[in-house]
Amino acid sequence: MSDLMQSIPGEVAEEFAVAELRDCIGLVLEAAKSAGADAVEAGLNIESGLSVNVRLGEVDTLEYHRDKGLGVTVYHGTRKGSASTTDLSERALRETVRAACDIARYTAEDPCNGLAPAARMAHDAPDLDLWHPWNIAAEEAIEHARATEATALELDPRIRNSEGASLNTHSGLRLYGNSHGFLGGYASTRHSLNAAVIAEDDSGMQRDYWYTVSRDPGQLESADTVGRTAAERALRRLGARPVATGPQPVIFEAGVARGLIGHFLRAINGNALYRRASFLVDSLGETLFPDWMRIDERPHLRGALGSAPFDSEGVATAPRDLVSHGTVQGYVLDSYAACQLGMETTGNAGGTHNVFVSHQDMDFDQLLREMDEGIVVTELMGQGVNNVTGDYSRGASGFRVEGGRIVAPVEEITIAGNLRDMFAGIRHVGSDLDMRGNIVTGSILVDGMTVAGE
Repeated sequence: MSDLMQSIPGEVAEEFAVAELRDCIGLVLEAAKSAGADAVEAGLNIESGLSVNVRLGEVDTLEYHRDKGLGVTVYHGTRKGSASTTDLSERALRETVRAACDIARYTAEDPCNGLAPAARMAHDAPDLDLWHPWNIAAEEAIEHARATEATALELDPRIRNSEGASLNTHSGLRLYGNSHGFLGGYASTRHSLNAAVIAEDDSGMQRDYWYTVSRDPGQLESADTVGRTAAERALRRLGARPVATGPQPVIFEAGVARGLIGHFLRAINGNALYRRASFLVDSLGETLFPDWMRIDERPHLRGALGSAPFDSEGVATAPRDLVSHGTVQGYVLDSYAACQLGMETTGNAGGTHNVFVSHQDMDFDQLLREMDEGIVVTELMGQGVNNVTGDYSRGASGFRVEGGRIVAPVEEITIAGNLRDMFAGIRHVGSDLDMRGNIVTGSILVDGMTVAGE
């Protein structure tokens, strides 16, 4: 029996009535077994929070939200059925189990259906420091958002308009149990502040934004910082023009570079691999990146946005290398995809947990000097990425670099290549790490891109 419920802080247990929620999971597991299910799993989520958006000093939206839901999956042999409910009354829970069992009787058999292996269930609950509630009143939240927008609007007379500023605070609790005897749960918080403004001069209008996000509200950037940064980013884009078409090196600014790594993670995801819908099928052991490059997963970092003690199947998470010395070391697998591939789950049901990209001791300005001439991409548009072939073509905007210095903003360009070539063409990863997400990387300098403009 793996019971990790004792790791939930007392204040969380009281706020969310955890004892009652635990009983809901227990009732569902018992009801499914009584109905003849050979195996069963149930996940329960409760979320609450406050969202405020202001525009030009006026409150645009103010929302309190509290959501809950329970999903149950039953297995009759290798037949699978799933159902969910937002009603946690005993009657509703039993009806949900009955619905899942009815579905399972009519679905096709699949030898890979079933729970993750019992031996892989989490047995320890490390203190990940994910719970930092922000008991902010609506009036104070509104003032934070107003102050953020006001800073941006007052910075320069060329900031003529605003798309608004928002403050969001969120608290959540996840519980998961299955018929292996596993029962676990953990609570987390997430808070953010953002602004988007419009700059205008004789050359036209340009929009940009900035945001800050953290588990702990005390670690958010200030309203002044967020507002000023949003305004400065919009101002620096004024006068943007296309550039000449041709091959050029490209620096993906840290905030957009995580998307490049995200394409890699999607390509090594088991669901794409077993369907052979990825350009990285059978890539285990293949050298894709420069030999100095490492990409690793760190699920137990305290306070990090992607940390979790176990995945959505109860499998213990653990640090591991995805890429080492440029070579693919592992895929991203849940138990079903692992079975299809003849492998073992990697504890990634529900996704990855804090993916870090190795970097060199080179800040952004040094990256510019290293590139000498090329394009810095600060924003990408469109969905022009083919996961099956690796072909990459997206609209972009950013800056022209000459002599190792940014000389002019650019827009209405397209950058294109193939992801295999792009990964192999990574020359440097900067030390300007962007920590605002599950993928942590600095700016990435890629050689051999095709830039289409004028």
